[in-house]
Amino acid sequence: MALLPMKHCFVCGTKLIERRLESEGRDIPFCPSCRDYRFPIFNTAVSMVVCSPDKEKILLIRQYGGQEYILTAGYVNKGEDAEDAARREIKEETGLTVTSLHFNRSHYFPPSNTLMLNFTAVVSDTDVHANEEVDSWAWFSKEEARIRIRKNSLAEAFLLGWMDGKYHFPEYPVPPYR
Repeated sequence: MALLPMKHCFVCGTKLIERRLESEGRDIPFCPSCRDYRFPIFNTAVSMVVCSPDKEKILLIRQYGGQEYILTAGYVNKGEDAEDAARREIKEETGLTVTSLHFNRSHYFPPSNTLMLNFTAVVSDTDVHANEEVDSWAWFSKEEARIRIRKNSLAEAFLLGWMDGKYHFPEYPVPPYR
């Protein structure tokens, strides 16, 4: 379910109107009281292709009662760099320590109003100590991971994009500003 677009100024609470901003080439929410444009606010999250130390295996997890495998992921905290969030989420959810981290690709995900930042993380070992957020986990070969990842998901798009070098994201309608 998509979050409702911003309708009121986050500074003063005045109802926003749409106003053309030529440098953007489109209408942008504008606060007539503050006399300032209010650009969209969205969440930021990280997802990670977690690789074994030899880079031959991929860690996939199941969470919150789901039956399909996904990538390790989580939200970026206020004031936190995305790279630090990626390391933190892997440590929190799996107990694993990241030894190298590489940014892959970003993608806006309308259903949760989230900018997803995807990384590849190589970890120091394969001894997973999952926390309560993770129902189950498994290490897969790259080809097994390709088969086992949740179909038609953002996790699948990131994993296959990383493997194949071409990203194909599921189609979701982007909500308008109004």
